[in-house]
Amino acid sequence: MKVAAPEKELRFTRSRQAIVFYLSSSMLMGVAITILVTSYYRSINPELPHPLWALALGVIAVLLFVLAQRMTKHAYLILTPLGVEIFPFFRPSKTMTVIYWQEIQFAQIDPKQNWLTLYTNEERSSGVGISLAPIQKKIRPLLAKAVLGRVTR
Repeated sequence: MKVAAPEKELRFTRSRQAIVFYLSSSMLMGVAITILVTSYYRSINPELPHPLWALALGVIAVLLFVLAQRMTKHAYLILTPLGVEIFPFFRPSKTMTVIYWQEIQFAQIDPKQNWLTLYTNEERSSGVGISLAPIQKKIRPLLAKAVLGRVTR
């Protein structure tokens, strides 16, 4: 599905979260390769792990790598001319949430707790809280500038 006007939207992905999965994947693949290589000496030292452990760890490493790629590629938040689209990790096409700019009365970003709150009433008692932990730290000020700039208009 193509985006109608991609130049009018800002996409933020779970790239900070993906780093952990990329590192875990590479470490597990390294352990799997080590087990596979040392299985040659299993006849000398029978206490070495069986080579099938390398297969199991390799499969887990590939799954973690695919998960990390998904986190890097797919959007977490999209700022569009209509509003803020929030995509959960599981089944994002069915369970995504759109908060229209007209609904947002006030926006607040808490840098210490990595939290974006979009209030939908003047009393600031109802709204949506969005964790900024999955977004890289160097990109968070851009998100803050975009949201606060749009809401204060």
